[in-house]
Amino acid sequence: MFERFERIVRRSQEAISQELNNGVSLHPFDERNIHPDLVASSKRLFDDGHYSQATFEAYKQLDKNVSTLANVNETGYKLMMEAFAEDGSKIRLTELNNQSEIDEQKGFRFIFAGSVWAIRNPRGHEVNLPDTIDLALDHLSLASVLLRRLENRIGP
Repeated sequence: MFERFERIVRRSQEAISQELNNGVSLHPFDERNIHPDLVASSKRLFDDGHYSQATFEAYKQLDKNVSTLANVNETGYKLMMEAFAEDGSKIRLTELNNQSEIDEQKGFRFIFAGSVWAIRNPRGHEVNLPDTIDLALDHLSLASVLLRRLENRIGP
């Protein structure tokens, strides 16, 4: 029953999207400008209605990107805390020249770490989390923001 409702909702969202875009239907990933790395890892799962798994794969991709850039052999919270530490940082998001830049680095450190704790980990440990389309898109949007922030880093 829930799956049938989900299909109806998806079709109605597609119809509204098509109407708003002059008859051209946009995929929700395009509407939200989901990062291309996440499209590659999550779109097929999302399209098949596996929202929780699509989110999980996106955050695994985020983790992998950070691990590669930082050259740190950790995952999850430990990786993020080491990669974005303001002292001896492996990935510098700012120049760290003033308190504002230091605060930004610290803040993103916790956003990255918190996102893998709060979003990725439950989907890696639990079975059949009932994520909705909107929740999955919100999670993917956050992951996109983080990947784009990585792309605009100062170093390495």
